[in-house]
Amino acid sequence: MQNKIYVGNLSYTAREQELRDYFSTYGEVTEVFVPKDRETGKGRGFAFVTFASSAQAEDALKADGKELLDRTLKVNIAKERESNDGRSRGAR
Repeated sequence: MQNKIYVGNLSYTAREQELRDYFSTYGEVTEVFVPKDRETGKGRGFAFVTFASSAQAEDALKADGKELLDRTLKVNIAKERESNDGRSRGAR
């Protein structure tokens, strides 16, 4: 099991610290990554949150359907992304 979750339907104004604070109720958050739009610098509406253990990431799936910053979250275990040559690049 992986220890990284994908958080979708996120407010474009969500900040890393807000996500760290929110998800710390499910376990020890070791990293938060909020991709930014290159032109506007705003969030792209999703993020990745990494926990200290896969059990904590699994527990964080309970946040699916809950609200944060007036948006209903979509939370899943992050999937590995394939590179153009077919080799795995990681879940980012």
